[in-house]
Amino acid sequence: MGAGIFLSRVAGFVRQRLLAHYFGAGLVADAWGAATRLPNVVQNLLGEGTLSASLIPVYVEFLEQGREEEAGRFAGAALGILSAVAAGLSLLGILAAPLLVRTLFWEWSPQKQAITITLTRIIFPMTGIMVISAWALGILNSHRRFFVSYVAPVVWNLAMIAVLVGFGGYLAFGERDLVVALAWGALVGGVLQFAVQVPFVLPHLKGFRLSLGRSVAGVPEAIRNFTPVVMARGVVNLTGWIDTVLAGMIAGGAVALLGYAQTLYVLPISLFGMSVAAAELPELSRMRGEGEALLAGRVSAALGRLSVFIVPSTLGYLFLGDLPVAAIYQTGEFGAADTLATWAILASFSLGLTATTSSRVLSSAFYALHDTRTPARIAYVRVVVTTVLGVALMFPMDHVAVGSRHLGAAGLALGAAAGGWVEYVLLRRALTRRVGPHGPGVSPVLRVTLAAAIAVAAGVGLERVLPPAHPALLAVETLAPVGVLYLACATALGVGLPRRRSRAA
Repeated sequence: MGAGIFLSRVAGFVRQRLLAHYFGAGLVADAWGAATRLPNVVQNLLGEGTLSASLIPVYVEFLEQGREEEAGRFAGAALGILSAVAAGLSLLGILAAPLLVRTLFWEWSPQKQAITITLTRIIFPMTGIMVISAWALGILNSHRRFFVSYVAPVVWNLAMIAVLVGFGGYLAFGERDLVVALAWGALVGGVLQFAVQVPFVLPHLKGFRLSLGRSVAGVPEAIRNFTPVVMARGVVNLTGWIDTVLAGMIAGGAVALLGYAQTLYVLPISLFGMSVAAAELPELSRMRGEGEALLAGRVSAALGRLSVFIVPSTLGYLFLGDLPVAAIYQTGEFGAADTLATWAILASFSLGLTATTSSRVLSSAFYALHDTRTPARIAYVRVVVTTVLGVALMFPMDHVAVGSRHLGAAGLALGAAAGGWVEYVLLRRALTRRVGPHGPGVSPVLRVTLAAAIAVAAGVGLERVLPPAHPALLAVETLAPVGVLYLACATALGVGLPRRRSRAA
């Protein structure tokens, strides 16, 4: 799973570098950021995390009981219902795009609104297809098949990369024509992402029959699990909308810079948080009846594995974040001031990185216990904290600038970090009441932190003494030794580096 996510993220960084090269942080970049954020509500409401919480525990239970025919019928009904809902929401989004854009971004010029509306209408169907792709991912995860579904987004990214290189480089399209072509490339890429998973899903679906049958065995329970998660996702997604709208109210380029920072921020969340949480969900579901102590131990081990990766990622983003930002984005229309502003936003996000990734594992534990309501209620609290603090910090911080770029979006990122820690603390308390004490352990975390601090401090010194070079070369010259030194220090301090688990384990 980690390998698949890594490859898809590498392709995503190539895509983002091309976006930064052609659009920078200007009008078209803001329009693209807003247009991709608006339809994202469909994907967030019905996509991977929601489906995993509601579908996998029920589907795995059928498999464990040897009821493969019923599992196939359940999968068919889930796909039919999901497809109908996704199609309806996508159509509604296409029709409502002008109203949404003009309401949420009322301060934008008519010209900027018009291009955002066009992009939104093209991208809405793409997110509907992504939801169906998430169904395939859930089925494959349940059968312990992880690589294909997590590497499939590479195809989506490649479709957009091909458009940017072909139409932007060889055909020399203008910014506006290029971004419209990019939206169509994203739609085609979404179709391809689902298509590459189909041959791997079908062999697992005995008794599969596409239907809308809500009375099919397992469907009522899945819907009961689905509803609170969708409601929680809806509230969380509303926060994302609010962040985008608020960023559109401050200095120009804030929407684009927020998006650039989020791309790097979600890398460790996807690579480590999502991979560990998604891999654990089917196993935790299988352990549901085996005792609370075993479940608590499994959760503790997962949190410990996360800390080995997330602690150095956090310190790296805080003190060396300018290096990956410059290496990926600083080209063409994206200048040095944009790099520093993006780093400030990324550093603010990273303060909540440990909490956000760990909360994914904790939520998976609740989903395995067939409890989707507790994470949902806690998500509401997180959203309130994130929004209130984000608004309180955004406007004062917008008076701080790096060159021509203002840092109001960093206030939104700080609000998100605080909300992440509130969610983590509340989830830990609630899970302790269910399964007993759990956690990564104080001593292992301190040793990981010490190893990461030594490596990152060496990296800061190395960055200062290295001669000027291309941003990508400077990043490699600095970050590669940091990684090697961290591994050496972690080994010397007795930190157990994660190894691949056998299926029997």
